[in-house]
Amino acid sequence: MQKTSSHSDNHSTSAADGKEYIEIYGAREHNLKSISVKIPRNELVVITGLSGSGKSSLAFDTIFAEGQRRYIETFSAYARQFLGGLERPDVDKIDGLSPVIAIEQKTTNKNPRSTVGTVTELYDFLRLLFARVSDAYSMTSGKKLVSYTAEQILETIKENYKGEKVLLMAPVVRSRKGHYHELFLQKLKKGYGQARIDGELVDIEHDLKLDRYKTHDIDIVIDRWIIGEKATEHRMENSLRTALEMGEGTIGLQKLNENEVHYFSKNLMDDETGDSLELPEPNTFSFNSPKGSCPNCKGLGTIKKVNTDYFVENPKLSISQGGLLPLEDIKSNKWILAQIKNILEVFDKDLSTPIKDIPKDALDLICFGAHKEVAKELKHAGITKKIKVNFDGLVSIIEELIEDKESYDAILLERHFTNEEVCPECKGTRLQPSSLSFKIDGKNIAEINALSLADLMDWLHEVEDRFSDKNKIIAHEILKEIKTRLQFLLDVGLDYLSLSRSSRTLSGGESQRIRLATQIGSQLVNVLYILDEPSIGLHQRDNERLISSLKHLRDIGNSVIVVEHDKDMILEADEVLDIGPRAGKFGGEILWQGKPKDLLKANTLTADYISGKKKIEVPKERRKGNGKSLVLKGAAGNNLKNVNLEIPLGKLVVVTGISGSGKSSLINGTLYPILNRHFYRAVQEPLPYKSFEGIENIDKIVDVDQAPIGRTPRSNPATYTGMFTDIRNLFAELPESKIRGYKAGRFSFNVKGGRCETCQGGGLKVIEMNFLPDVYVHCETCNGKRFNRETLEVRYKGKSISDVLEMTIDEAVDFFAPIPKIFNKVKTLQDVGLGYITLGQQSTTLSGGEAQRIKLATELAKRQTGNTLYILDEPTTGLHFEDVKVLMEAVSKLVNLGNSFIIIEHNMDVIKLADHLIDIGPEGGKHGGKIIAEGTPEELVKSKKSLTAKFLKRELE
Repeated sequence: MQKTSSHSDNHSTSAADGKEYIEIYGAREHNLKSISVKIPRNELVVITGLSGSGKSSLAFDTIFAEGQRRYIETFSAYARQFLGGLERPDVDKIDGLSPVIAIEQKTTNKNPRSTVGTVTELYDFLRLLFARVSDAYSMTSGKKLVSYTAEQILETIKENYKGEKVLLMAPVVRSRKGHYHELFLQKLKKGYGQARIDGELVDIEHDLKLDRYKTHDIDIVIDRWIIGEKATEHRMENSLRTALEMGEGTIGLQKLNENEVHYFSKNLMDDETGDSLELPEPNTFSFNSPKGSCPNCKGLGTIKKVNTDYFVENPKLSISQGGLLPLEDIKSNKWILAQIKNILEVFDKDLSTPIKDIPKDALDLICFGAHKEVAKELKHAGITKKIKVNFDGLVSIIEELIEDKESYDAILLERHFTNEEVCPECKGTRLQPSSLSFKIDGKNIAEINALSLADLMDWLHEVEDRFSDKNKIIAHEILKEIKTRLQFLLDVGLDYLSLSRSSRTLSGGESQRIRLATQIGSQLVNVLYILDEPSIGLHQRDNERLISSLKHLRDIGNSVIVVEHDKDMILEADEVLDIGPRAGKFGGEILWQGKPKDLLKANTLTADYISGKKKIEVPKERRKGNGKSLVLKGAAGNNLKNVNLEIPLGKLVVVTGISGSGKSSLINGTLYPILNRHFYRAVQEPLPYKSFEGIENIDKIVDVDQAPIGRTPRSNPATYTGMFTDIRNLFAELPESKIRGYKAGRFSFNVKGGRCETCQGGGLKVIEMNFLPDVYVHCETCNGKRFNRETLEVRYKGKSISDVLEMTIDEAVDFFAPIPKIFNKVKTLQDVGLGYITLGQQSTTLSGGEAQRIKLATELAKRQTGNTLYILDEPTTGLHFEDVKVLMEAVSKLVNLGNSFIIIEHNMDVIKLADHLIDIGPEGGKHGGKIIAEGTPEELVKSKKSLTAKFLKRELE
């Protein structure tokens, strides 16, 4: 696959071996040590190395950023100002770069309208298919609908009504209420004298009015024909055109002195009842266009429904004590309170009655309202008092507020008191009933959309032979296009998804592979693809499929660069770059470059792990646990088939299984929300389950994910772990501070006092330049130190507060050794392998794996109760073999203290360390959702059904 390029000015060509290269000179982005490197084009190149060593800095922040910038430079200055300029990466020069497409993990679309079908564009083709070759069926009678052209209508009339006298009519009103006075006046002005109203022929008069409370059918008489007569023949076409226009594509014919009307339509219609549908367009089937979307849920498939269970949390409180929660969120609730008081009066209660003592009827009235008069006897007075109850009910008031979305109240109400429910009108299909009455082979578009991709492929093969000859020709191209794109999705292991699956519910790995399949489907050539760990969330079996997809991209003439830690991927590459030697400021050099087979001889950490010189040891014996467990029975959310799950506590439990088998549905979707609701009263509803036992055996739950620890440059590891508070207190205790009267707040860069006011403690100033990217410059007053001069004069062991923030964790461990409170926190950060980051590094620059380890370290440093349950979802994302080892050591420390861990993972190094494995499968999607095997790794290997077992066997040997 090596091509030499004749026009060498475009692609740098090295004459010696005839290959083309991307040549990078002097890259200094982040921690790269001014490296120069040649990356071969049209090959599959893997960049590997420790986490934080600079792989992404090279691939994304240098190569991709430069490609992107060059692309944007081609736009006019006018267009560029809207794109926001892109900074030039810190590199001397890059040669031989082709257009770059990056496929990262974090680009999932959170829009509820986005589905797998819309992201892959398959749904667009499906809509086209339905618009062109589907059959329409009547919504009432289920009969097939037919459509005619104007010529066909004329022909039919001439044949069927020879020599007859007929009235040509245009239907204008179909079973609607109203008096239609204006309509008649308008038609009278245009010269139409007769109409057929509810089956009777009537002359149109100036004062013609119908009963406005009854439903009417009105047809205007356009013309009288005698079929076969010369005079009629001449004007037939014009009259017909007029009638079709007025009747919006439908006309009626009635023989003189007969009652029956026969309808013809250019649209699709049922010739008996006159029901007609418009001819389908592709956007008739789009749930994002008003032409196709269900009017009730606006094409979302779900509606927000107010749930009254959330109204009362503590029934011992009375309403005036705040027992009715919605009233707390609604600011102007005086009127509502008056109404509620009124209702309670009927039942001899008032606002200070505890809610548990209010009768159910009264609560129903409060929630759902009523409009009636209630007679109530006043006992001691001997008279009856009439109380008017005129109240819509809290539920409808809340619904109205949420509809308007005007105030912050509405947002709170929505968050606290609503559930998402499937829309009752369209049953979650997102489309109007009329759009669903078009079918191909007896299935409407929503049914096709809900098939899993594997089943969809089978259906497409079957349906091709069932079309009529004309439709076969029309459908052929569309089907071909759908099938090729679908095949790519199947190749990257996504056969269990359906087109209707919402993008919000996809994992990072899934959405990345969807984008990969979409890219392969577009068949571009001469492009440079950069992928960020595509193997995340992939089971070993699917990994092989993924690698062959990437090779396919390479073989059609693209260059592929993959940032990856996966052993199989590294060995299958054409070229490997190993970056190191350590992470952070001790990395950023290229240690080794060459063919994977030579890597075994190289002297790098990566090579040691691949050749087996170093490895993560399998523990001699598995932990016994503390004998207690959590038991979840009858979990049935998504694709789970009534699963009973037992999690033994005090052990490291790993949940494995093919992608899409239901691991996340079981742990993140069912188990975590149940516990979260119990401990922290969270709002998220767990997926359906029958019962849960053993909650008393743990006392808190922590979900350690890879979400960034902070969204602003002001957040950093020191502030997140809480040690910055201790460091500030330490500085405030120093004699110098005492003399000057500095309190701990003086040493914060977020409040006035000690910080540099020019940059407000940011250390950087943004200079906005029109047409050019924003430039960050060190603040000239404090030189990037964040504090003012007086604050910096206070020193501990010769270091000012700003110097402390610039220390790496490794330096801080020695520096703070005498102060146990700070030392413990810094030490745990070092233990999870983060020795290379600085205390004040902005959180926005941390990778996902780093953020996760900071959270883990923060947990490690807390005082242990020994009964915590930790949940980690694929913690090895972005981690090198060495980092996995460090991470797992931190985890086992926590387990040895008596805590329990549940890890969802595909990485064999983690799986083999487990005390208890739970394998879910056997396949993905609807073929998954059962627990196939559980036990220690040694027991699991013996399972015949488990796909994980055969890969695990190789590891344990």
